Amino acid sequence: MNGQRDDGGTSKPAWSHGRRETEEQRADRRWTELLQEVRVIQTGVQILFGFLLTVAFTPRFASLDATDRTVYVITVLLGAATTGALVGTVTFHRLVSGHRLKPQTVLWASRLALVGVVLLLATVASALLLILRLALGAGAAPWVVAGLVTWFVVCWFVLPAWVLRRYTTRD
Repeated sequence: MNGQRDDGGTSKPAWSHGRRETEEQRADRRWTELLQEVRVIQTGVQILFGFLLTVAFTPRFASLDATDRTVYVITVLLGAATTGALVGTVTFHRLVSGHRLKPQTVLWASRLALVGVVLLLATVASALLLILRLALGAGAAPWVVAGLVTWFVVCWFVLPAWVLRRYTTRD
């Protein structure tokens, strides 16, 4: 039997800790997973970005002070950059598709998606700063935003890094 002994003395297949897939199959699976992740995040980004674009056309916008207008412009630019990075994952695939570069495409598209997530964090923080400056005042808003950004960093980066470190076997 094609197997190895585990600590309990029973025999199990050598591949039982992973998938039996070729590099191409793995790349296809990872691409599908990445595409689903981007679809979820991109919807939220598009809604946020669309909302940001309409703010400049509201009556309240004219009454914003210079600082709030600067925060708004930075937020819109970050939203555009976030959209660019996330759409870039799909266009990257489209442009290199058919050149037998699927594993490399998945790697670089994954990196673009991660850049998109970091830009999304900055966009959300900036949007929160703008909104909370108006709602709470300039003194409290940065503290509330700092707390929320810390929460996002824990949820989006620290927890996954901890799980990866905690549950990854050292071979």
